[in-house]
Amino acid sequence: MTSRSLTGELAAFAAELKFELDPFQRQSCEALEGGHSVLVCAPTGAGKTVVGEFAVHLALASGGKCFYTTPIKALSNQKFADLTERYGRDEVGLLTGDQSINPDASVVVMTTEVLRNMLYASSDALRGLSYVVMDEVHYLADRFRGAVWEEVILHLPPEVRLVSLSATVSNAEEFGAWMETVRGDTAVIVDETRPVPLWQHVMVGKRMFDLFDSKSSDAKIVVDEDLQRYIKHREQADRMDNWAVPGRGRGGPRRSFRPMPRPEVIARLDDEGLLPAITFIFSRAGCDGALAQCVRSRLDLSRDEDREQIDAIIEKHTGDLPRSDLEVLGYWEWREALHRGFAAHHAGMLPAFRHTVEELFVRGLVRAVFATETLALGINMPARTVVLERLVKFNGESHAELTPGEYTQLTGRAGRRGIDIEGHAVVLWQPEVDTSAVAGLASTRTYPLRSSFRPGYNMSINLVDRMGAVESRALLERSFAQFQADRSVVGLVRGIERNESQLRKLRSQLGDESFFEYIQLRERIRERERHLERQGRTDRRQAAVAALTALRRGDVVAIPSGRRQGLAVILEPDQTPGDPRPLVLTEDKWAGRISAADFPTPAESLGRLRLPKHVDHRTARVRRDLASALRSTGITMPRRGRQGGKSKAADDRDLQTLRRALRNHPAHSRPDREQLARIGERYNRVERETENLRQQVAATTNSLARTFDRILGLLEERGYVADGEVTQDGRRLARIYAEADLVVAEALRQGLWRGLGPAELAAVVSILVYESRQEGGYLGASGPTAPIRRAVDATIGVWSQLRADESRHRLQPTREPDLGFVTGVYTWARGDDLADALLASGDRGNPLSAGDFVRWCRQVIDLLDQIHSTADDVEVAATASKAVRAIRRGVVAVDAA
Repeated sequence: MTSRSLTGELAAFAAELKFELDPFQRQSCEALEGGHSVLVCAPTGAGKTVVGEFAVHLALASGGKCFYTTPIKALSNQKFADLTERYGRDEVGLLTGDQSINPDASVVVMTTEVLRNMLYASSDALRGLSYVVMDEVHYLADRFRGAVWEEVILHLPPEVRLVSLSATVSNAEEFGAWMETVRGDTAVIVDETRPVPLWQHVMVGKRMFDLFDSKSSDAKIVVDEDLQRYIKHREQADRMDNWAVPGRGRGGPRRSFRPMPRPEVIARLDDEGLLPAITFIFSRAGCDGALAQCVRSRLDLSRDEDREQIDAIIEKHTGDLPRSDLEVLGYWEWREALHRGFAAHHAGMLPAFRHTVEELFVRGLVRAVFATETLALGINMPARTVVLERLVKFNGESHAELTPGEYTQLTGRAGRRGIDIEGHAVVLWQPEVDTSAVAGLASTRTYPLRSSFRPGYNMSINLVDRMGAVESRALLERSFAQFQADRSVVGLVRGIERNESQLRKLRSQLGDESFFEYIQLRERIRERERHLERQGRTDRRQAAVAALTALRRGDVVAIPSGRRQGLAVILEPDQTPGDPRPLVLTEDKWAGRISAADFPTPAESLGRLRLPKHVDHRTARVRRDLASALRSTGITMPRRGRQGGKSKAADDRDLQTLRRALRNHPAHSRPDREQLARIGERYNRVERETENLRQQVAATTNSLARTFDRILGLLEERGYVADGEVTQDGRRLARIYAEADLVVAEALRQGLWRGLGPAELAAVVSILVYESRQEGGYLGASGPTAPIRRAVDATIGVWSQLRADESRHRLQPTREPDLGFVTGVYTWARGDDLADALLASGDRGNPLSAGDFVRWCRQVIDLLDQIHSTADDVEVAATASKAVRAIRRGVVAVDAA
């Protein structure tokens, strides 16, 4: 491009580009060359990464270093390839945990966690660092990993210039103000202009409509009239057709609406010239099902002359896969779909398969992809069209409607810069789709960045080791989380001031002090009644807890109500203080944990069932046989009597005294008593609201520092910190980066994993990283060998003790261990093939896709690597190293990403 009017290094950098810099790119680069850090917020595909690449250019031109961080390994690999092509292999390195290529280079691409670990370790690699690029910095809102971004921002040396690249967020100025506070001079550049215009559509059956009325001159957003009319006509026709005509076949209600088959949707898009397209389906099974539909159809989007090129790319990514595993991987069906121009893309696929799909799609050789929302997170796969099948997705806890931010992020893939004149977003209509709501999603740009930062054990111990407790608290108070919390205090204080003004007015309406005393007496009675009710609930819960704790293996109990109502046998008692959760099997073959909440009255043993020594409740046959034995005991459900007993209020002397005082008060006989009482109730309600606001202010102020102090108290109790100094055990904890970091540190300190073989150690370690997609998680100790069972039991014991300590210190509990991957990773690590490992996992009630299996294997490898480098026990360290080699083979070793 021309370097006209550009100066300095920006002119040299721009001269090598094949396009003119956009205004926001130029403004950002000029600020960076001027010595400022920059925060750049722009839509997907707008070209934010040009600013990051200019930071690389500046570092090389000045003889300094630049670290380019990305949130996921796939993005790191992609950026490494881009920069290597531009600057050569000698200048560029890669660090992702799995891979280390030229780590001492002037430019190193890495995941954000790698840089965080470097900062805590005060790595020599930080010397000479002049720029850090944080791509997709809006990840700091991620509730699982977001804290890492803030840790890096807070810990980077002050002389390092930070280039933060973010999707468009609605509170960019707030984020920029915080960056200015903690990093110094920071330029905030926001550009909301899409590089390619986006058209919004709704497909109703086979007909495509514009979402918005292009003829409307109104400033308001107006839904297209033709679309509204057609939907109304369609709904009326469906209602008329909802009952079959009597006498013609089967009468009665029938479902008249059926979504258009996916192959027909893709064919319709092809007819309109709207391919290539990404269809977002919010489940892996849905993506695979859509692909299967297309394979079964006659749809073919490829040209014969493309086959050779497709095969070459397939071979490039999958040529190293063991031939014996291809069948179980579904390779041939996957390859056939690619030959016909369509594919699925989700986290359950093998990484090599995903990377093949990505390259084929970018090259235009695959023209229809069915993907989960993970594809929207940074992978460079723009399309002409994005299709949304539904506007509801599972958010990890429940099914929820898409937010405007999520809608914007998903549809942001539509429109390829330099290829398409315009992009298209298509929502597939269904009866529950409200076009006004779709219009709201498409036109709203509310996507606030909310910090997910909170201190944990590893972070806290590293902070104390680097700067002591006092400075650590000060640093936490500088976090974006505390910055946002402190800003919210302003609004809370205003609320308190408004309420106090209202209280003064209400007090004046009540008149003399005598009636105010009467109102307060009524309030004290209500408070006492509520207190007694709460105490009654607490007493009933404590009785239920005591009864559950006393149950023994083989006891038969009655679950009185709910989904699990009926008889159940105790498979595994639990004496966890305050919250016992015994494992049971019900007469309808359900196995799981119950709690005191399932029993309004204390559970009691109705009899006993003799159980085998080992009960594998994950096996359907075992559950079936045990449930049959339970039903054959002759034990029946007891008749439900009247729940509860005499009310505590009836015998409470304090309450009786208060009620007498109320009746004898002079104001009790006033004719306007109830009218004034309503004013008094309003006064008390506003007073309670005001006190609640005051408590919120107190809780918000210095909230992270208080959490840090509670963590420090627990770590001091356990000997990881002594007299404000980190102990030897604490230094080991400081080098363990895992969700269950303290459980790992305790297991190593107590020698719980000594004497295990490599495959056994891998199996035991897996319970601290694996997280089942199914409800239930950990359901009792089990394992293929006795040493595994003993080590698993001991590790769960450590976790259970920690959970009790966390409850006492009012800390977020460490996630419960999950045994779902024990058998699968053990089978693989002892040398069995992939088919056997997947079969073994499935037989244990935990079926896994090949992609999930590989992903969890790599998670186990990551923790084993840490154990190898941190364990004082030479035997355990050596076993961990052997376990890594045992797992890292075949499909697990291919195309690590």
